Amino acid sequence: MSTAVGPVPATRRGGLLTTVRAYLALTKARIIEQLLVVTVPAMMLAERSVPSLWLVLSVLVGGAGAAASAHALNCVVDADIDAKMARTRKRPLAREAVPRSHALVFGLVLGALSAVWLGLTANWVAAGLSVAAIAFYILVYTLLLKRRTAQNIVWGGAAGCMPVVIGWAAVTGSVGWPAWVLFAIIFFWTPPHFWALAMRYRDDYAAAGIPMLPVVASPRRVSRQIVAYSWAMVAWSALLIPATSWIYLGTAALGGVWFLVAAHRLDGAVKRDEVVQSMRLFHLSNTYLTGLFVAVAVDSAVGWPVFGWPF
Repeated sequence: MSTAVGPVPATRRGGLLTTVRAYLALTKARIIEQLLVVTVPAMMLAERSVPSLWLVLSVLVGGAGAAASAHALNCVVDADIDAKMARTRKRPLAREAVPRSHALVFGLVLGALSAVWLGLTANWVAAGLSVAAIAFYILVYTLLLKRRTAQNIVWGGAAGCMPVVIGWAAVTGSVGWPAWVLFAIIFFWTPPHFWALAMRYRDDYAAAGIPMLPVVASPRRVSRQIVAYSWAMVAWSALLIPATSWIYLGTAALGGVWFLVAAHRLDGAVKRDEVVQSMRLFHLSNTYLTGLFVAVAVDSAVGWPVFGWPF
């Protein structure tokens, strides 16, 4: 006797699709794209050419999994404050679209699978660094710093710098000095990037009790800090010149001037007590970082002789 299996009811299909979308939202996929943008150029710089496409693909998959794990676990810890902020209240846990226990298991499994994948397809140095990045993001930034200090994004942002180190290690099995320069560029880029965003959403962070610098400090102090970190970022970008050629040098110089002008304009608007368009700097910071790392990739692919020391 046969039993006919009819089509899946539309309501069930819709419910499944909604659940899948909720779990995907936990991973903050748009942020992952930015992390991967910096990983491939770091791998190309380590190779000073185009690495094995299989290695690149494996690192992208493993890196995306590690980042997704960190973001999902972050959503678990921050579900209460996400529900208070207009910018984040539509996240799955803030609107209870996914049980917190399920999201916790989801994040932990993603982290374990990504580490095993990187270990088997790249090397265990890269795998260990990915685990360290997840642990730092959750334990140090999310649990220790985020709700306690205005320096949260400064030191906590170090987790977001790890993809370049992981990418370098995947190619070489170790971490060379250019990888740490790339790390530092992103480290100094992070405060201007997030403080520009926090200036726009200051009331949101204040309502959630998050002591982002724009919440606890005057706009003048924030703008001065943005300028200071912008100068540090541009200065560190110059330290990569010995490992690159004219392509990177030209891009870093022009992009650095562009960013510094924008940072000083923001500071000037604050000084004059004008309406501050901080989101302009936020969006520009994304463009700057992408352009700089694209230049690293192109420079490596073209393969012109590097400047070396001294340059």
